[in-house]
Amino acid sequence: MNSLRKIAVINQKGGVGKTTTAVNLAAGLSRQGKSVLLIDLDPQGSVGVCLHQKPEQDMYDLLIENIHPKQCITSLGKNLDIIPSNNSLIRAELFLSKRDGAEALLRQKMAVITGYDYIIADCPPSFNLLTRSALLYAEEAFIPTTADYLGMDSLKKTVHLLQRLNSSFDHDLKITKIIPTLYDVRNRICKESHIQMKNEFYELVAEPIRINARIREAPQVGKSIFSYKPSSPGAKDYFSLVRSVLQDEQFILNGKGNDGLKMVKAAA
Repeated sequence: MNSLRKIAVINQKGGVGKTTTAVNLAAGLSRQGKSVLLIDLDPQGSVGVCLHQKPEQDMYDLLIENIHPKQCITSLGKNLDIIPSNNSLIRAELFLSKRDGAEALLRQKMAVITGYDYIIADCPPSFNLLTRSALLYAEEAFIPTTADYLGMDSLKKTVHLLQRLNSSFDHDLKITKIIPTLYDVRNRICKESHIQMKNEFYELVAEPIRINARIREAPQVGKSIFSYKPSSPGAKDYFSLVRSVLQDEQFILNGKGNDGLKMVKAAA
């Protein structure tokens, strides 16, 4: 049994709390004794911005400069490491676009990385080469999405893109979690969209992450929500997500988990 879970946090739409979810999920899992590596494939470099990290070597060096992946890792404390990025990844993508089989490069480079329970990849809000590279490396996809009409539209489009990727590259990426974000408990549209998500995607839908000012404040001080305001509603919601991910662990690692893409296809 492979004890490593490789998860891509993906949505083709921006502004859905994708990086916030990746950062707080990684931090929360590390606090539960899991060894976690968080990698950033987004040229905006939001993971490093959120955690106030600007190391000398990052994802660009790993992909383009042939620096060993272990040299690109920055430790944030017990059980939590990151490989951040910056806008140099734009140049990396242009360079890689001229190379045959570039989508497989991340998978090849990361093959030497061992000793983690989770590797979580924060993907760009597009379906570019870097995103495809992350998805072909990953075995699971988590999709954060706003609970509204545009969020539902983007969720369905993202699911279809993942289906196409699996078909085109003979890959077996599974959607194992859909995460409603920026959820307003007072808003009728949010409630209706959440019900629709659960109707269409069954048990893949996590409990919502409510709108909470403390979540937005945490990056200003370079901390996860658990370090910044551990008693806040935001911390409670992300801890609920962490607990749900851990509860799924035995099923996913034993190959008994739900095949999300097949379930979605059957429901379409």
